[in-house]
Amino acid sequence: MGRFLVGTGIAEVKTAHRCPWQNPFVERYGGTLRRELLDHVMVLNEEHLKRLLKEFIEEYYHLARPHQGLHGDTPVPSAKPEPAADGSRLVSIPVVGGLHHRYIRVAA
Repeated sequence: MGRFLVGTGIAEVKTAHRCPWQNPFVERYGGTLRRELLDHVMVLNEEHLKRLLKEFIEEYYHLARPHQGLHGDTPVPSAKPEPAADGSRLVSIPVVGGLHHRYIRVAA
């Protein structure tokens, strides 16, 4: 364990292998990953899986997916699509091969 953690009084807690009740954060993320990505694609090889995971996490999970723990916000703050009063339109950007989408507002 690092000196920083010891210095702040944080103790290391080891969890038993494959015990979801001992590590709920990882289990919840794993479930989200399975439900929102892996249940919908056929992974061809390790490189394909790496590309899928990278795009899912960087382009969707952190930028566009609402998180319940953040009150519907995203981990990386971004401008939310507001109702159009100025004639602009909402554009859908496909992510992970069209499995999910990000939305941005553009001028008409």
